[in-house]
Amino acid sequence: MIVRIDDTCTACGLCVDTCPEVFEMGDDMAEVIVDEVPPEHEDAVQQAADECPVEAIIVE
Repeated sequence: MIVRIDDTCTACGLCVDTCPEVFEMGDDMAEVIVDEVPPEHEDAVQQAADECPVEAIIVE
């Protein structure tokens, strides 16, 4: 699984709270800190994407 965050991110921090192993807060928005999501974190990443209030998390 690959994940990215587009520029509509509002830096609410929900993704970081949900899966800090994959997301961290940058200066203006959240950032993905892995190249590929480890299998054990895929469910949490999908949850973060589903709950993102601005749908800024793209899972591929």
